Amino acid sequence: MIIHKEGYKSIALGGVIYVVLNLLNFTFISAGYPVIAWIIFIATTFLFLFLISFFRVPKRNLTIEESSVVAPADGKVVVIEETEDPEYFKTKRLQVSIFMSPANVHVNRAPMTGEVVYSKHHNGKFLVAWDPKSSTDNERHSIVIKNNYGEILVKQIAGALAKRIVNYMKEGQQIGQTAEIGFIKFGSRVDVLLPPGTEVNVNLGENVKGGITVLAKLKG
Repeated sequence: MIIHKEGYKSIALGGVIYVVLNLLNFTFISAGYPVIAWIIFIATTFLFLFLISFFRVPKRNLTIEESSVVAPADGKVVVIEETEDPEYFKTKRLQVSIFMSPANVHVNRAPMTGEVVYSKHHNGKFLVAWDPKSSTDNERHSIVIKNNYGEILVKQIAGALAKRIVNYMKEGQQIGQTAEIGFIKFGSRVDVLLPPGTEVNVNLGENVKGGITVLAKLKG
């Protein structure tokens, strides 16, 4: 396991706060209130270790299948439905949404190999990620990847806690399946918009792993 580059500054800041808090804790509190001092130490240690784990990038055997769409993120499948896409396709698409809790790995990966033909950031609200309106109202970044099997739209969506979306993709860029496309800090969701009639390989409520789980099969 390694630590993602997006976590370096956050972990460094968290480490400084952790050290300062516990220096003050054991200097001014431990003598008179040792139990409280130990509670503070244990709690801050847990929070700091959780911060480190949030930016983890575990080693995985990633799925490379040309006709498959793999999960772009870890999390739980919360939506599988046909929906109207007002942003790019302007037609109905099959939407598969993955909710990412703060405990999930937060690296976002390309669901398939192809060319990035669209990449756009949208400012917006910070509704809870499971709210249906978050797909269109929240701050988000959308990319469209195109190859011989068609086009899919991948949408990184901010939530009530996730205030920062990082996306590395630019229009015209070639991207390999499972390569990193970005990172969302502190929980949110990712939508994948597929061609209507696409065969979906996952079920509602299923936990998926980014870069491993096959979400769907595309028709050539």
